[in-house]
Amino acid sequence: MARGDHIYVKRWRGAYRHHGIDLGDGTVVHFSGEPLRLRDACVVCDTLEDFCRGAAHVVVRYAQETRDAEEIVQTALSHLGQTGYQLWTNNCEHFASYCKTGRRESKQVRRAVRALAITGAAVALTGVVLAGRSMRRRATRNTA
Repeated sequence: MARGDHIYVKRWRGAYRHHGIDLGDGTVVHFSGEPLRLRDACVVCDTLEDFCRGAAHVVVRYAQETRDAEEIVQTALSHLGQTGYQLWTNNCEHFASYCKTGRRESKQVRRAVRALAITGAAVALTGVVLAGRSMRRRATRNTA
């Protein structure tokens, strides 16, 4: 792990990942806020130990070019105290990816949206199949 790294830890038994920026001095800047207390969320600086809460941290690797470490750290520090957490558009992963690349992105949100779309499509297809069966039964009864 190095200064300016985008890191994450798994929370709630792996249900989601919490992201932050390593400052290289044993501290991490991240968008705080637990799932049940998102109104209180703001960008804070915590010790690595407090950020991890006993979980192992992982460094996020980027295929594309990223900002240099000092710019990443300065960007993270410039947002201390910022509020406005939004799960779908401005969460801890959006914050960390913005510091690292200048783009607000969240793979977790993309995966969730994809899963919701697949679930919605499956529910819709099930409805179509059931409606078709019902129509065939009615048609069979009406011709008998």
